[in-house]
Amino acid sequence: MSKVTLIKASHALASAELGDAAKANEPQGSPIAMIRSKDYREGPDAGVWECTPGKWKRAVRNAEFAHFVKGRCEFHHEDGTVLEIAAGDAVYFPANTRGLWNVIETVRKTYFLLPME
Repeated sequence: MSKVTLIKASHALASAELGDAAKANEPQGSPIAMIRSKDYREGPDAGVWECTPGKWKRAVRNAEFAHFVKGRCEFHHEDGTVLEIAAGDAVYFPANTRGLWNVIETVRKTYFLLPME
């Protein structure tokens, strides 16, 4: 039987419950975005992720579904498309999606990474 995963009230978790903040991979300029996350499931990966304002390159190889529960940001896809994302929005990124994140107001999302094929 598969394990059911419930992530309850992700918008209300205290930031400290998500662990220590670390610099985003491949930061672009200043301020440097700081990321926290907590995994709620092993393989495939699901959890809660939070990021402070700043810019960095997206480095996730897996396909990802994310529901944003706090904040505001932009995702600048390498093809020139710009997604303006705010609390309440959901986004699907195909595997190997590349682009630049610009977090304007601290964001939090629940996410699900699909297994690599």
